[in-house]
Amino acid sequence: MKDRSTNGTRSVSGGVEVRTPRADAARNRDQLLAVATRVFMSADAEPSMRAIAREAGVGVATLYRHFPTRESLVDAVYQDQVVRLTTGARELLGRLSPAAAMRRWMDLFGDWVATKNGMLDTLPAMIESGEIAHAQTRTELLTAITTILDAGRTAGDLRSDVTAEDIAASLIGIFTVAPPSAREARAGRLLNLLMDGLRPARPSQLEPPDACAE
Repeated sequence: MKDRSTNGTRSVSGGVEVRTPRADAARNRDQLLAVATRVFMSADAEPSMRAIAREAGVGVATLYRHFPTRESLVDAVYQDQVVRLTTGARELLGRLSPAAAMRRWMDLFGDWVATKNGMLDTLPAMIESGEIAHAQTRTELLTAITTILDAGRTAGDLRSDVTAEDIAASLIGIFTVAPPSAREARAGRLLNLLMDGLRPARPSQLEPPDACAE
């Protein structure tokens, strides 16, 4: 005897679960989204839909079935990266110290910036038209940074005089001067230097220079 479908699966006699087309479609969409994100991150220019489909190992018609327009694909990738950043703040704090969580979150921010390499034609137009709410995204990202900063202040891991806006501006500057080809080396070094500046000074560092000479 078969039971009703629940969340894209249905149970049959014997307790065996069988995936429905709806669940398969959702899984396929997620896989295409992951491939598109990877292609956008590594692209020097905006890739064609056909190139993304080829990388995913599917026909372009399959890609269009899930994402009817280039804009719908760009929006999906963009929003997925924003969600990773906003939910990632609390997830990272759940398993890392605030300072370590902040450093790892910076890498996630870099991934988000990198995806824009493959959206340089479409994304600005979507922001200008209001299809993507850039101001809302900025607010969500600043909130994520603040979440980690607040935890760091409580733990004594991060300075209390730094704002989310300070960090966001610093990250944008770092990833602007560090091109994708140099990201791992140059951006990584600059991010580590930024983290050094975010940590509270040790008591010995607060003493005036001439105090040690007396």
